Amino acid sequence: MRTRVKICGLTRVEDVRAAVALGVDAIGLVFYPPSPRAVTPASAARLADAVPAFVTLVGLFVDAEPATILETLDQVPLGALQFHGREGPDDCVGYGLPWLKAIAVRPGVDIEREAERYAGAASLLLDTFDPRLAGGTGRRFDWDLVPPALAGSIVLAGGLEPGNVAEAIRRVRPYAVDVSGGVESSKGVKDQVKMQDFLTGVRDGDQSR
Repeated sequence: MRTRVKICGLTRVEDVRAAVALGVDAIGLVFYPPSPRAVTPASAARLADAVPAFVTLVGLFVDAEPATILETLDQVPLGALQFHGREGPDDCVGYGLPWLKAIAVRPGVDIEREAERYAGAASLLLDTFDPRLAGGTGRRFDWDLVPPALAGSIVLAGGLEPGNVAEAIRRVRPYAVDVSGGVESSKGVKDQVKMQDFLTGVRDGDQSR
């Protein structure tokens, strides 16, 4: 099975076009104002114009009010939602789109229980726990904490970059991988060489699955 790839936190049209040309499956846009990678609905709409059919545009929200999400959906043709805060299952439904729930992983977090709690999610996205940051830490968590029975349905995030993504795929065997800071030259500015190297690493990992 081919590992799907999502590049998140894009802020520039040229980076979106480069990611699409490299063959990514999903583009992530951050609608969380405190993030250095945040975009407004107006700027996101311009980025969306560079996303062709069959590439999913994912909107990332952190404990956003429903009105904020609906207002964004009125302006941006999102194909999926990603909830990256403390949202409960009831907070993630009602928007007519598939959704992902991010789980901040650390020892003691019961990922299987979280999967049962968020059974309506299209997938869980496993990211690195940080008491101050809602993702984007640039640090990986212990991949051995991922239950093998769930690995094939999860999106693996947290500290991935060109140098470790092949190993991550070999060890975890996730459905998809999600990268942001690991392919940047600065926060919100993607490096096209790093993106290409990341996709090469994904293919190398797939060959050894």
